[in-house]
Amino acid sequence: MIDLPLLLWFALLVYCLVDAAQAESARVRLLPKAVWILLIVVFPFGGSIMWFVWGRPVAGAGRGRPSFGGRRSAPTAPDDDPDFLAGLARSNAQRERERRRRQQHDEAHDDRPEDSSDR
Repeated sequence: MIDLPLLLWFALLVYCLVDAAQAESARVRLLPKAVWILLIVVFPFGGSIMWFVWGRPVAGAGRGRPSFGGRRSAPTAPDDDPDFLAGLARSNAQRERERRRRQQHDEAHDDRPEDSSDR
């Protein structure tokens, strides 16, 4: 029977290897990504713990959370994002143009005289 601590250790090892392999190289901290993977393989328990503490990219770095200076690097909500708002304005303008086109089309067809041959 497999020991629970052994199973947890193996799960930690696999998780850290996959996490390190999928992390963006530019966001990995302290050491190059390949070195972190090597540390996790050579020192499974210690390397995994070190990856979590010193190597793993910070969850919100560069994604709208305040940096060390307290300034935001990107908008946090869609209504604060200029690109989102511009896209929304384009979408609304297109919807309004389509509504007007349909309205004009309906008015043009409603104004036609009725064809007496249909009766």
